[in-house]
Amino acid sequence: MTNGAKALLRTLVDAGVTTCFTNPGTSEMHFVAALDTAPEMRAVLTLFEGVATGAADGYARMAGRPAATLLHLGGGLGNGLANLHNARKGKVPIVNIVGDHATHHVQYDTPLQSDIETVARNVSSWVRTSASTAELSRDAVDAIVAASGPPGQVATLILPADVSWGEGAKPAAPPVPATPPVASADLVDTVAKALRGGEPAALLLGGRALREDVLLAADRIAQATGAKLYAEVFPTRLERGAGLPVVERLAYLAEFASAQLAGLKHLVLVDANAPVSFFAYPGKESYLVPDGCQVHELAAPTDDALTSLDALVDVLDAADITPAVQQLSRPEPPSGELTADKVCQAIGALLPEGAIISDEAQTSGLTLPFHTAGAPRHDLLTLTGGAIGQGLPVAVGAAVACPGRPVFALQADGSAMYTIQSLWTMAREQLDVTVVLFNNRSYAILTMELQRVGAESVGPKAASQLDLTQPGLDFVQIGNGMGVPSVRVDDAEQLTAALERAVAESGPHLIEVVVPSIFAPQG
Repeated sequence: MTNGAKALLRTLVDAGVTTCFTNPGTSEMHFVAALDTAPEMRAVLTLFEGVATGAADGYARMAGRPAATLLHLGGGLGNGLANLHNARKGKVPIVNIVGDHATHHVQYDTPLQSDIETVARNVSSWVRTSASTAELSRDAVDAIVAASGPPGQVATLILPADVSWGEGAKPAAPPVPATPPVASADLVDTVAKALRGGEPAALLLGGRALREDVLLAADRIAQATGAKLYAEVFPTRLERGAGLPVVERLAYLAEFASAQLAGLKHLVLVDANAPVSFFAYPGKESYLVPDGCQVHELAAPTDDALTSLDALVDVLDAADITPAVQQLSRPEPPSGELTADKVCQAIGALLPEGAIISDEAQTSGLTLPFHTAGAPRHDLLTLTGGAIGQGLPVAVGAAVACPGRPVFALQADGSAMYTIQSLWTMAREQLDVTVVLFNNRSYAILTMELQRVGAESVGPKAASQLDLTQPGLDFVQIGNGMGVPSVRVDDAEQLTAALERAVAESGPHLIEVVVPSIFAPQG
């Protein structure tokens, strides 16, 4: 017999949830105290809830299983919502544990009292407030099942303080993993007929379909039929580089994506949604599938994408085709004055084998895919839900999940400030993360969007809302103040030396690169 918190932790650990990113408060203290009863559980403290939720996202993307969070009441959950939103859009499994007041205390409407379930439903496909200590472990198993999917999702378990401290709890047995469905034989035959018909066709891959095994199957299909291979705009996790098939990401800008898709008569979706514009713009289409193009969903997010594609490979007699893979090819290290493109070139020249890139460089990273296409094999994690402030926390989680792999966080200056507290956790945990901080002293992407939405000429008040120079941000001081060795580089040669040093040394590093914005306000 034990209290609820101890039983909850044992249930999580036995089910494979062995990492928890925390920002606790008073209501969660019994959970915190119980951590020492579960040595298998790694508890990673963060200084802001958005770091905890983003780190859980990055961990689950790389580990392939849920991480847990521990947040304090509705206010703490609110602080973590943006990165839970990104996780939801990326179909990432997270067991999101939110403490609450004791059940008998709720009636007094104390200052931190709120409707946590309503807040959680914005980002969670599964929400439950545990009603008793006896039911807590069973509730935890249900949360793990819901989070694991497929598809992965955010499952929020609300933990009242008295349910946590109550005695008489018992751990619950781990759940049995779900077996996802596969495409029916009729559907596979229909897709095969469409691809064999001689009309322009493409496969659009997303989610789990951007891992090595699925990419190899998709490439065999592309070679057998002449279909193009595309990846969704912002992949949750894309395995790429030398030795893997090349898949072209759809462009962020709708007009460029429309050009990529123009002329298609068949679009086969594999764990992906039909492409749409990220935002609406005056006079431009939102739905980007060309007129006259038939959409076929071979594998939904709930389905087994690999087995479904393998069935299509068999029907197309493509199993013996040798996949066409990217050859190892690196750019030369850059020289001279720094630009955003040269920073991306330097990363391509020096990226180590097995690296993980958390990319929130925004406009400064536009040429990164080109410069890293032939780099040693690596994983790319992108901004799945568009809520900025994801890049640094996701790098934290990826580094915790994969301690033997170097992590590169390519980070824009404005979005870095949303979750800059991530640097402290990197230092505390001595994570092997190299932060490349693109400082163009502006919200450059919003400067671009201001022009694209058809706004009138930009006056001084409007321009000032996108300017980060008054005062300027000194990321070297910020990084060093949080315990991360930090430097600013002034030319490409210094950047190359700083990257080589960061790769050679363990622990976190921050390299600030001041680069010109590729967009300027139009007066």
